[in-house]
Amino acid sequence: MELKLYSSKSLSVKTEMMLSSSFLNSKHTVKLIPRLCSWRGIFPKASCSRTSQKAINSISHENILDSYSYKVYRTNGSSSKMYIKDKRVLDAIDDIYDGVVVIPERLPSNPNVFASMLRSSICHWKIEGKKGIWLKLPVEKCGLVPIAVQEGFKYHHAERSYIMMTYWIPDGPCLLPSNASHQVGIGGFVINEKNEVLVVQEKHCAPALLGLWKMPTGFILEIDTEFVEVVAFRHAQNVSFEKSDLFFICMLRPLSTQIVVDDHEIQAAKWMPLDEFVEQPLIQGDSMFKKIVEICIARIKKCYCGLSVHQLVSKFDGKLSSLYFNIVEDRDSNCQAR
Repeated sequence: MELKLYSSKSLSVKTEMMLSSSFLNSKHTVKLIPRLCSWRGIFPKASCSRTSQKAINSISHENILDSYSYKVYRTNGSSSKMYIKDKRVLDAIDDIYDGVVVIPERLPSNPNVFASMLRSSICHWKIEGKKGIWLKLPVEKCGLVPIAVQEGFKYHHAERSYIMMTYWIPDGPCLLPSNASHQVGIGGFVINEKNEVLVVQEKHCAPALLGLWKMPTGFILEIDTEFVEVVAFRHAQNVSFEKSDLFFICMLRPLSTQIVVDDHEIQAAKWMPLDEFVEQPLIQGDSMFKKIVEICIARIKKCYCGLSVHQLVSKFDGKLSSLYFNIVEDRDSNCQAR
């Protein structure tokens, strides 16, 4: 074998390496010094090279070779398979798809160390037969992003506190799942015991919707209500940032009649009689708004059932999940859902 050893002043002059093989009855310790030699007999034979002390001292501690390969020769001259020892690999956990997920809390902060360990890690995981690599870089370590890009990593998605990057090892198309292609919104049809609907006017809206009293909608805002069921949902493509939109209309039961207005987004809010809400010109003149209101009224009259929630546990992941579906026991009767 050819074995190159790099050393530095900070390292001890002598190093021990344990070599073991299936054709040897026991392990043998071989002491290595900057000038390496060959051994014969029962010891593995090594073809070695000598490195000058000047060249050794010119290499910084961070640039020391991170991995080495070697072949072990039998006494009859035949060689065994190539052994590769990786000394510096990023801490990671295996996923269930023969991939690895790098542990972000254990990433080195030094860019040079990260670059060296990343290259070594990719080689190591290729040898292990891994497929996908997930690299989550916290925002405080965003300086490592260009290094990952240079090594072949691709952007996957980003959140406020991190950026996720991926690397596909096998030849052929990447089979890692793409980033989310949809955003999710919700509209709450909240009706009280007086047959009044909770409606709002937004501060920021399209000119065509000025003056419209509409059901509360949004992506993240919460309403103090009890969920009844999903009555319908709308799907639209390429709504914003090339993402599609899923908009769920939910029937909600108010837990209080008190209204607290979020003045950052809401101009006004009130309880409006259902008939007055339905007869608004903007509701009657828009096919989508009108159909949504008709579905909600049908639900109130028990002529229609939406999707109610059922808590179930799957053996696939052992987790409690919410499954939404509709079952009407008597097909000849109107929906009697609670």
